[in-house]
Amino acid sequence: MENVHLAMEEDDLYSGYNDYNPTFDSEELENDVDFQQAVRTSHGRRPPMTAKFPGTAIGSRALGTSFGSRVPLVSSMGRPMTGAVQDGAARPMTAVRAAGYTSSMVRGPAFDPLGQSKGPAPPLEAKNEDTPEEKIKILEKKVNDLIEESCMAHSIGALQLALEKGKEAGRKERALVRQREQSGNAEHISLDLTYSVLLNLANQYANNEMYPEALNSYQVIVKNKMFSNAGRLKVNMANIYVKQKNYPKAIKFYRMALDQISNAHKEMRIKIMQNIGVVFVRMGQYSDAITSFEHIMSESPNIKTGFNLILCYFAIGDRERMKKAFQKLISVPLGIDDEDKYIPTNDDTSSNMVIEAIKNDKLHQMERDLKVLAEKYIMTAAKLIAPAIETSFVTGFDWCVEMVKSSQYVELANDLEINKAITYLRQKDFNQAVETLKTFEKKDSRVKSAAATNLSFLYFLEKDYDQADRYADLAMNADRYNPAALINKGNTVFVKQDHEKAAEFFKEALRNDSSCTEALYNLGLTYKRLNRLEEALDCFLKLHAILRNSAQVMYQLANLYELLEDTQQAIEWLMQVISVTPTDPQALAKLGELHSGEGDKSQAFQYYYESFRYFPSNIDVIEWLGAYYIETQFCEKAIQYFERATLIQPTQVKWQLMVASCYRRSGNYQKALETYKDIHCKFPENVECLRFLVRLCTDMGLKEVQEYATRLKKVEKMKEIREQRVKSGREGSTRGRREGREGSAGSADSGHSSNSTKGERLSAKMRSLPGSNEPYEASSPKEIDASYVDPLGPHMERPKTGAKRRVEDDDFADEELGDDLLPE
Repeated sequence: MENVHLAMEEDDLYSGYNDYNPTFDSEELENDVDFQQAVRTSHGRRPPMTAKFPGTAIGSRALGTSFGSRVPLVSSMGRPMTGAVQDGAARPMTAVRAAGYTSSMVRGPAFDPLGQSKGPAPPLEAKNEDTPEEKIKILEKKVNDLIEESCMAHSIGALQLALEKGKEAGRKERALVRQREQSGNAEHISLDLTYSVLLNLANQYANNEMYPEALNSYQVIVKNKMFSNAGRLKVNMANIYVKQKNYPKAIKFYRMALDQISNAHKEMRIKIMQNIGVVFVRMGQYSDAITSFEHIMSESPNIKTGFNLILCYFAIGDRERMKKAFQKLISVPLGIDDEDKYIPTNDDTSSNMVIEAIKNDKLHQMERDLKVLAEKYIMTAAKLIAPAIETSFVTGFDWCVEMVKSSQYVELANDLEINKAITYLRQKDFNQAVETLKTFEKKDSRVKSAAATNLSFLYFLEKDYDQADRYADLAMNADRYNPAALINKGNTVFVKQDHEKAAEFFKEALRNDSSCTEALYNLGLTYKRLNRLEEALDCFLKLHAILRNSAQVMYQLANLYELLEDTQQAIEWLMQVISVTPTDPQALAKLGELHSGEGDKSQAFQYYYESFRYFPSNIDVIEWLGAYYIETQFCEKAIQYFERATLIQPTQVKWQLMVASCYRRSGNYQKALETYKDIHCKFPENVECLRFLVRLCTDMGLKEVQEYATRLKKVEKMKEIREQRVKSGREGSTRGRREGREGSAGSADSGHSSNSTKGERLSAKMRSLPGSNEPYEASSPKEIDASYVDPLGPHMERPKTGAKRRVEDDDFADEELGDDLLPE
């Protein structure tokens, strides 16, 4: 009790705790009887203390107080002290248990079921990316991502981007391999990843038509023995050789691939043999191709191979084998379900909806496409072999029709009959074609409509519009939704000038088939004829969106813009026509006309000259070029064009007069005189030629002037008499119609008076003319000049240009030479 101090008796509450206590002296423990007794009794078998304090006798552990402090044990029995040192200050002893002290030597953890005393969980340890294994994993992921990006780019058509991604994936994969080798993990190199990178890169090379690089990449894969099933890639290499037209090497690689594919992969082997057969066909080795195709038809027959086999037999001219191959072709099973199962059988709405859903699913669409393809091959094969398997194509067609009628393609028999009629048309045997088509008038509606449509078109071509209209009505009655029948009906109405009704038929055809380009084109022409230019322009713009490279559509657009007085747009569309058909002389001439109308004579000359070069028989182009050279004072160059016009129209005297005029303008008077003499020999009654001869002979002082002056006088006199006769004949006929109801005596009197009047007028005109004995030289040269009219004057028809300029003889020398000189 000497160490027990009451709080009320001490001024310092924490004094005495730091004094030395011999109890904590561990050096005397061997001599301590109580300690040794405790070791030998049950006290020594207690569990070890978690923490020991130096200087104690029993190695006591610290106990937590309510403040979290630890209190050293001081008694030999392990009883905790009631006071503890906290923050360097002694705590007074107390016996209150509620303060957190207990008499037990061992205390369990405090009651904390939610673990709130532990605080928040520590953050996850960051992954260390600097380790070699982590770098390898990241790089491998990048390679896979690049392969995927390359494939996606190819799927959207970005071939160049797909190739770049494939190359980058190859570079990353090689870096990955080097990194694994450096880290000592060469055995963990992923062969699948290497195979994927190389295969994708080879495919992208092939897609970009970089065939040598693609072959090298495929070769790397094929030669590597570690890649299993790499031999199949020889098919890809053979395909590249086919594109390069290296057919012997392609067959070699196809056969190598075929040797490395087991019989278990039957479908793959069949496809390779099909390719071998096609390559033999391209090489012209039909016997080898027949061997491949016959093997396929015996193992796994299909439509495409059967058609190719027929082509080979046709190439070698084997009639009997053609027939057998055709029979095999029409007996190939397609594996298509019956269409009857898609017909609703009851009034159940839900089941009908299911039937409608599966009726248009992708699988059924594939079946329909396969059936359409099979019918196309059969029709083409029948049209091909029908003239070859028998002595006449009619007998051959009949045999094919009989074979088809006994097969699963019964509905194709009528189509073959119609094709027989079309073959008659190609042979110009219209009567037989018409007779064949007329046999379908009693058939079912679909065949009747097709036959009537063809008949209507035939009669329309023969300009028998009544029959064309009748059969067009028959085709429409059989099938109102047949756009071809509606177009034929619209055409027959169009030629009868009922354009509004024709437009309605064309519109109905478009409503039935919005992609019917014939109806849209005809509708545009109809609107153009109705002068509804904006609507016509809209039709042809829509048609141009469908047929991007149609020169006819673009020419119609240019013509419409010209009619709308938008010359620049017309020129733009004509330029597009020239880009599609650069040798079209009509389009070139039209471009020249538009440029001439705009005043650009130099550009107009270029297009007119190109048009003349491609088609040197267009009189309008020849006339414009000749006039252009005359305007630019190159009359010598104009002569060749007018001489060509003389060859084209030898009965037209104006072209020969133009040639003589060009000689005269260029100063070659002798040649001009000879030309005029030739013209006078061919056309002795031509007044203009005689006037030029009189003028030239007068200017040159020749003796023939009197002779030509006399001839000119006679020709003019005859011309006047002829005109008077024509005029009096018209008056007499008018008077005769007016007096036609009078008696015979009145008619005779009127005829006598008419003749008397005509004779009096004629004698008066004759008296007014100069006498035949009066010399022509009496007329002064000025009078001759006054009566002279140049053939290039107002009476001559000028080229269809915008300028409409006349070339006069007398004022030509006074005109100023333009800036646009003719290139030599």
